[in-house]
Amino acid sequence: MKLLHTSDWHVGKVLKGQSRMAEHVAVLKQVVDIARGERPDLVIVAGDLFDTAAPTPDAKRVVTRALSALRRTGAEVVAIAGNHDNGAELDALRSWAEAAGVTLRGSVRDRAEDHLITGRTAGGEDWRLVALPFLSQRYAVRATEMFALSAAEATQTYADHVGRLLARLTEGFDGGVVNLVTAHLTVVGGMLGGGERDAHTIQAYAVPATVFPTSAHYVALGHLHRRQSVLGPCPVHYSGAPLAIDFGEEENTPSVTVVEVTAATAAKTRDVPVTSATPLRTVRGTVAELSTMDTGDAWLRVYVTEQPRAGLREAVQEVLPRALEVRIDPALLAETEAPQRAQRSGRAARDLFADYLSSRGHADPDVVALFDRLYGEVAH
Repeated sequence: MKLLHTSDWHVGKVLKGQSRMAEHVAVLKQVVDIARGERPDLVIVAGDLFDTAAPTPDAKRVVTRALSALRRTGAEVVAIAGNHDNGAELDALRSWAEAAGVTLRGSVRDRAEDHLITGRTAGGEDWRLVALPFLSQRYAVRATEMFALSAAEATQTYADHVGRLLARLTEGFDGGVVNLVTAHLTVVGGMLGGGERDAHTIQAYAVPATVFPTSAHYVALGHLHRRQSVLGPCPVHYSGAPLAIDFGEEENTPSVTVVEVTAATAAKTRDVPVTSATPLRTVRGTVAELSTMDTGDAWLRVYVTEQPRAGLREAVQEVLPRALEVRIDPALLAETEAPQRAQRSGRAARDLFADYLSSRGHADPDVVALFDRLYGEVAH
């Protein structure tokens, strides 16, 4: 069988005030075009369809149309919730999804069987897929209890609970069909893409690859935005995001992963680039140097190698209108702030505040006087 693995769409993303909806429409259209060309039997969307738990009507429209278009290519389509998604809201779309021929799993259900999806390809290959949406630490404990597993203790780790869930869900895997798993997780050994939500990528949320069984032919993961494979007892892959979500991901190569596998042969993967998004780029220099740069249509993060002064941001945006973020170069700040810290000991708060304003190019005696009055009121 052939499957197409994608994840971390983050539709509705706003980058430094700039909507990326038009980019998402173009990117998802390209993903659908890839599916038309590849003719996969199954498309897996491994979580974070939306960027927020309260997506706008436009974001919902883009996602539902993309899922419907993927289904119209002839593929079965399965999508799970990620940590950015509202699992209950995805479940509320189940009636629409069933009518459209799309399978959605937004949250863990009362029966383990609800997370086992089966099918047969046009060529007669049987497959089964365990679909596990993102689990918070609190809900992981509840989920293990719902499945009537061994008693869950408060001291057990998140990885323990996820491991028990996957063991229960995959216990029927055997060699007669293609066995697949999709989940939205941080797996130990995976590299961050740069734009993930920090609270859900810390070690408390990381699980070892050994939670996946050797009987799985392919594990399709979402959550880490960099395309990569992780060493494990079976093929474990992140497809990465199909567009760079934030400037920390500008070096990533957006793609989808195409997998070919049978019950008797190992999975073969290849990446198909997704090129429709506007590139993100970080540039450095003085205003004069920046004015000579050809940055094309990229969205820009600009590190200015000049001392702070009033009007600096405006000057940069005048020569680089697509600059979404303008900052003093961190290396320059480090050089200037170290000696300043040494000069602060024993000085009055009023003087320190005046120095701070000056360092940011906003020296104003009236503001200093206001600070002095307010500080005096709270300090006495």
